[in-house]
Amino acid sequence: MAATLYIVIPCYNEEAVLPITAPMFLEKLRSLAALGKISGESRVLFVNDGSRDRTWEIIRELAASDEHYIGISQSRNRGHQNAVLAGLMEARDKCDITISIDCDGQDDIDAMDEMVDAYLDGCEVVYGVRASRRTDSFFKRFTAQSFYKFLAAMGAEVVYNHADYRLISARVLREFANFREVNLFLRGLVPLVGFKSTTVSYSRAERLAGESHYPLKKMIALAVDGITSLSVKPLRLITGFGFAVALLSFIGVLWALIAALCGKTVAGWASMTCIVCFVSGVQLICLGIIGEYIGKIYMETKQRPRYIISERTWEEADDRPGRV
Repeated sequence: MAATLYIVIPCYNEEAVLPITAPMFLEKLRSLAALGKISGESRVLFVNDGSRDRTWEIIRELAASDEHYIGISQSRNRGHQNAVLAGLMEARDKCDITISIDCDGQDDIDAMDEMVDAYLDGCEVVYGVRASRRTDSFFKRFTAQSFYKFLAAMGAEVVYNHADYRLISARVLREFANFREVNLFLRGLVPLVGFKSTTVSYSRAERLAGESHYPLKKMIALAVDGITSLSVKPLRLITGFGFAVALLSFIGVLWALIAALCGKTVAGWASMTCIVCFVSGVQLICLGIIGEYIGKIYMETKQRPRYIISERTWEEADDRPGRV
């Protein structure tokens, strides 16, 4: 029996691009079903992440036009990672495999064929990896590559040049549901689950319409979340740096005592000011990093829900007159 596929698509203020990409996702679903690779019960699942435009209205219209379109809406905007998680958790008991992909049409949907083939060959997780970044500007390419290298250097286990375009089986999702982190970084959490995995390379195109929702500010915030959620290496670096500064300080004290005993001391504020400023700066940086971890602990202990679904398109259909 063919596997049931749910394509999970997070959407935030996507009214410009959704009418363009939605038919593309549906066509891919039908072509895979026609080849016998997936079941006809497969669906395109849109996740509205508290959009302020007509995104949810468009999703409802799509769901009314074709049964293969379904959608859920979060009660408020919770961010891209939480939206993806909401879709995956909603789909895990309804399908055999999921493929998460952004709504903007930049990720090559034809790579889904290779992903499904890899699943049929026994892989439970298939990562979509960019073959190159030649279409990116120098700044975008530099910051993105630095992002992945910095994460790896800080001890976060990530797949290089992989974002959130991936196939995950329902079996993996059931195990992934046991990960209860509130501070989500799916690119680092999914590899921790394990199971047989592989990668599929693809070329990324320009956004078909609308504006990017991942500027440099959000990339930096995502990197901080990834590092502090998955690794304690920064704390260990602080410890090592603290020992180094303490050692230098101890040597400085010995030098000052020897100089005083030899009567070679001179009054001077410049050196003292530099030392005080340096040590104060180091302390503030270290306190900031430690504070970031404490903040994560604070949020985790609250155990607040990671997403709240306020509406489902199929519930609306069930409420129509004449439906039982």
